[in-house]
Amino acid sequence: MVEFSPRLLRAFAEAIAAESGRDNLQVILEKADLPIAWADLEALGKLDPAAAGEAYAGLQRALRTYYGRGARGILLRVGAQLWKRLLDGAPLILRPQIALVRGLPAAASRKPALDLLARLFSTTAGDLTVHTMDLDLLLVDHASPAAAGQREDEPICWLTTGLVRESLYWATRHEYDVTELSCRALGAQACEFQVKTGA
Repeated sequence: MVEFSPRLLRAFAEAIAAESGRDNLQVILEKADLPIAWADLEALGKLDPAAAGEAYAGLQRALRTYYGRGARGILLRVGAQLWKRLLDGAPLILRPQIALVRGLPAAASRKPALDLLARLFSTTAGDLTVHTMDLDLLLVDHASPAAAGQREDEPICWLTTGLVRESLYWATRHEYDVTELSCRALGAQACEFQVKTGA
């Protein structure tokens, strides 16, 4: 069982509710045969990390079931909203790093922005790592809570893709192509996201 931060889970559920409506969240859970209690945002924030990991993967599976092909767009938008919530709820110790990244020139802020995302979205240190690949960047999600227990025909971590895109846009005011190269739902060891920087 992959653990996930209950605080991050609640922020994720709040972003879902903002995107699809609070009432619709309960309908989505019912259609996916998942606990209706997951629609209670307060209760989600009180789960233990193992239960939070199950809920995090389950909520994304429920959205994929309910929206079908449209789930990709929904989860990308939820990821963008979640980035804003992560910044707003960032611990005081990370505030100087946030200000520093925002003040860098666009080309110099890409990797620091992903490093910041890794710090804000990791349950434990090292869950997410950022690497330079020639001219491109690679974010590796070693824990991959979204893909925990999932088996699919294609990569499914659209929420993380949305987070990566939005964090880069926030830092640079430029949009970047982000591709999930490998996914644990396909049997990979980790979920890997390539950012084409173009320079």
